[in-house]
Amino acid sequence: MQESLYRFLLGGTLVTLFAMLADVLRPKSFAGLFGAAPSIALATLTLTIVHEGRTAAALEARSMVPGALGFLVYAAMVSWTLRRWKTSTLWTTVLLMPLWFVVSFSTAGLFSMATAR
Repeated sequence: MQESLYRFLLGGTLVTLFAMLADVLRPKSFAGLFGAAPSIALATLTLTIVHEGRTAAALEARSMVPGALGFLVYAAMVSWTLRRWKTSTLWTTVLLMPLWFVVSFSTAGLFSMATAR
């Protein structure tokens, strides 16, 4: 119960700080990148350090890298597609979402083999 309270307070504080940062950035489409994901990741890492130590937090942080790479490829492809073909934003983001997962999962396997050495 106490850990849930810590997660709530720390996560809420970080989400608020990132939302304030996003509010001052331009363009607003770029500012959306500073939504929940970075703040939740930082809250998770902070709580992991406190409860399980730095080694466990390092493993979690390393596990977040393939997802971030997948998101980078996904965001770049969505942006390129929207500019190139002027497609619907909703359909473009939904239809390209499997790209994010494919890149994330494929790099996760490669990344875990490289870090296991």
